[in-house]
Formats: sequence, C-alpha cells, structure tokens
Amino acid sequence: MVEMREELKKALIELRKNKERKFNETVDLIVNLQKFDIKRNSINVFTKLPFKVKEKKICAFLESKNDSIDTVTPEQFKKYGTNKALVKKLVAKYDFFIAQASVMPKVATTFGRTLGPTGKMPSPQLGILMDVNDKAIAELKEKINNSVKIRTKESSVKLAIGKKDMSDEDLIENMMTIYNTLVKELPRDRENIKNVEVKFTMTKPVKIQVR
Repeated sequence: MVEMREELKKALIELRKNKERKFNETVDLIVNLQKFDIKRNSINVFTKLPFKVKEKKICAFLESKNDSIDTVTPEQFKKYGTNKALVKKLVAKYDFFIAQASVMPKVATTFGRTLGPTGKMPSPQLGILMDVNDKAIAELKEKINNSVKIRTKESSVKLAIGKKDMSDEDLIENMMTIYNTLVKELPRDRENIKNVEVKFTMTKPVKIQVR
C-alpha cells in the first residue's frame, strides 16, 4: 500500500504540471477491472470518505414539507406521474434523493424508471428515513455529503474524489479509501484490478500499474 500511495503522489505531481484552468477542476479516480463479470458480480456500495468532495444537492420525498430540505410530497406526485420531462428535470437537478419509508412504494411507482438507471433511487443503505425530524435529516445529509457510491456499470469504476485545490495528502486518502473498499468487494481482490488512472477535468489520465 505504501507503493500505491507513492504512485498516486507522483501522478498528482504530474497532473499539476498541466495548464492552469480558470475553474477548480475535479479530480477523478478510475479503476479498470479485469476478469470481472459485471452481471454476476455487480457492486453497489457506499463508502465514507475522510474528506468531503462537495456539498451535494439533496431532495427528499416526504409526507409533508420540511424547511430544512427541498421536499416533494405525495400531493405533488400526480403532476410528475403524468409528465416524464418534469421527472427527468427533477432527477437532473439533484445529486441525491432520500425518502420517508412510508412513501417509498409511491416513489418507486412514480419515479423509479428514471431514478433507477441514474443510481439515485433512495436506498436502505443511505437514503431511507424512518423518523422525520430536523436532527435525523441533518445527520443523514452529513452522512451523504461525506459518502460516495461505488457502482459497477461497466468494466471500470470512475468517481470524483475531490477538487484540485485540495491537498495531495487529502486526495490520496480519499483515493485509498475507495480503492480499499472496492478491493474488498471484488471476488478476486486485487487480481480483478487491471490498473488505476487519475485525472483532472481537463487533463489526460495518468496510469498507475497495481503490483
């Protein structure tokens, strides 16, 4: 693991030599897989990062409106149910959706076809509220903002793990957390990893061979 950290450090040093952009670029980690059957061994897990990547836009499906979070109530479901474009607009607006357990069946019926493929469907892992109160919502929002979803849709996993203005040490900690979580979920551990790539928004990736 020491070698991995050193290689990630070298990759970040190399990436920082690129042309300075007028915005704070996102740092992406790409883990390319091998000897991995996506259909048989699909991965869909959350992991908590040591350092927050960004403040996520979160929307809640709740029985009644709550001032501490953007809310969609069952009374509003009808207008979404008859307007696919409106549903797509809502789903595109937010990074994450949570739901009160009692409204989940209606959420699945009304929004499932759009939320499902995007990976934004409220999940028992990180997105279902049994009790709705300001404290519970605040705690869940904090947990969501410090977590990322590792999901295999193809033979590679690509995740935003930070911003360019973060320190190399913080970026590396986030990358190692994701890498270690993924390794634990893979059927053959590190044997399933072909290589790792790191890139900024506007750069080509720097490839790292995993020994």
